[in-house]
Amino acid sequence: MEQRSVEVLRLSPEETAALKTGPNLICKETGNSFIIYKDATDPKEPYKACRNICKHQGGTFVKDVEDSASRVLRCTKHGWKLDASTMKYVNPPDSFTQERLVPELDEEGTGLTLMELTPPEPWRKDARPPQAIKLGEVQLTFMAHACMELKLGDKVMIFDPWLTGPAFARGWWLLHEPPADWLKRLSCADLIYISHVHSDHLSYPTLALLSERNPNIPIYVGDTSMPVFCKLEQSGVKLNCINVCSFGVWQEINDDLRFMILMDGVHPDMDTCILIDYKGHLILNTVDCTQPNGGRLPKNVDIMMSDFAGGASGFPMTFVKGRYTEEWKAKFIATERKKLLYYKTQVVRDVNPKLYCPFAGYFVEAHPADKYILDTNTKNQADQLNALINKYSDQIITWTPKPGATLDLALIANNSVNRRLAIVDPPPGTKIYKDSWDFDFYIEKINKSIGSDIFAYPDWIPFYYQWAGFRNYNLVLRMVETDDDFEPVEGGYDFLVDFLDLTFPKHRPAREHAYLQIKNRIGVHRQTVLKGLFWDDLYIGFQNRLSRDPDTFHYKFWNHMQILLPQNPPDWDGFLREQMHDGKPARAVWKPSANSKSIVSRMRTILLQGKFLLVPGIVAFLATSIAYVILSING
Repeated sequence: MEQRSVEVLRLSPEETAALKTGPNLICKETGNSFIIYKDATDPKEPYKACRNICKHQGGTFVKDVEDSASRVLRCTKHGWKLDASTMKYVNPPDSFTQERLVPELDEEGTGLTLMELTPPEPWRKDARPPQAIKLGEVQLTFMAHACMELKLGDKVMIFDPWLTGPAFARGWWLLHEPPADWLKRLSCADLIYISHVHSDHLSYPTLALLSERNPNIPIYVGDTSMPVFCKLEQSGVKLNCINVCSFGVWQEINDDLRFMILMDGVHPDMDTCILIDYKGHLILNTVDCTQPNGGRLPKNVDIMMSDFAGGASGFPMTFVKGRYTEEWKAKFIATERKKLLYYKTQVVRDVNPKLYCPFAGYFVEAHPADKYILDTNTKNQADQLNALINKYSDQIITWTPKPGATLDLALIANNSVNRRLAIVDPPPGTKIYKDSWDFDFYIEKINKSIGSDIFAYPDWIPFYYQWAGFRNYNLVLRMVETDDDFEPVEGGYDFLVDFLDLTFPKHRPAREHAYLQIKNRIGVHRQTVLKGLFWDDLYIGFQNRLSRDPDTFHYKFWNHMQILLPQNPPDWDGFLREQMHDGKPARAVWKPSANSKSIVSRMRTILLQGKFLLVPGIVAFLATSIAYVILSING
């Protein structure tokens, strides 16, 4: 039976706003009560929820007057206690975890709905006992980032192949050097799983090379409301065998191999994870899911993989003004990374796999223009997480993978041998980390959008935002096109959008309104507009700088621009025909000239790309001095 998400409680915006920090006990009808824990300090998961039924004998929880922290609830029957902030029982300790519901905010970001996955544990259907497997029968090979090759008997399956080029426009680059024969291995695989639409998992530069060799390879994705391949047409990549799978249903590949795709509880519209069953042995890959399968996962699997690093957001590195000092950013980032480490540790301990592998976090902000982000956006290290897991659960084998390293499941499943022998590192001398990324090739492709004729006509602005379809919201947006240093650029646009009535005023309106200013690198901005892409390239790719007044996250706006844009791009051909038919005048200067980039900026890039081992002060001095000399000569 297909897994479905069923609504069990809906709160109005007023009822949602009335929720207090900490546990809230909600009962809107007799016999159907819920616990909602609110934590406004956690933007990723501000709500946790479950049914108000004790696991012991079905009692009801009430607030525990002895709990000074206001997190613990006490069962009225036998005094069992539940920490609502973790959904774990603290009395009896180390015993049970409450089954969680999935909180979802409405499109306005103001009303809360609780959803329940049914069946909650679909893998229990037709469960199979593990059979004996031979040495070499099941092997995992790490390729890069979130890409793992799995040899499963006579089949080869590959996860999330990002193996060349950047992700999120030009903001993310591979940390590791994939095996030299990666393209051959990818094109010879029997099937591919792609977890979601983000470009560090759905890599069109990688898939473009794959399609030249094997466009008919079966690719499997989940049936998310935002289709994984919703921008396939814009990519120009030809793939002929995309299979969209219902959630929680076994996909039978052969007698030995099957898998099911599961949804994320926090981002069910886009994130998925996968459970593989080979002869009864289970391999769980939760990828980037914040709350995979609503927090209910199979226990005691053979192998588990998940993300670990953090840093996959523009916040707070790309924010300026107000509280966003360097000191505040460093403190916030350190706190968030620590919270993520402990959360991942607890999830792994709950699943209790024989082996755990942290992956899907091996990226680097390698381009010289993003050195500030590289220095500021500190991430968790895989060894940090593994050490924490081993501290509390030393029975779990942990693996920090290197590209080309292999893992043999037969040795992991055999308790009579040293299971660490299952891991074989790549041969000595193998290149582990990348030291070049072909920046110019990929950035030139992006920057081709700058010269598109549509930008000669200022009417592209209302045409694009009418296509985007976001309106009736009291937000005024100022968009500024910039160079790599976020300085205004020759021919760049600087305009306002008033989303209350979708107008484009010359000045901010006199009424009270929220204000958001975004400075975007011109190449990525124009590519996003031209192809009708989601704004993740700009935001997650660190391609902008943002300030806002008041300092408020506009959930409805960002949810629309990152998830709800139309799947088909704007009709720019029709737009140009209309402009020319109506005789609309073109803008005198609408793109930067070839030499418009500042001398200082060019010198900085040359010095950094040339790998000069100079302290920043000397770099700045040299660049500024050379600029001064040139300007003096020209003057």
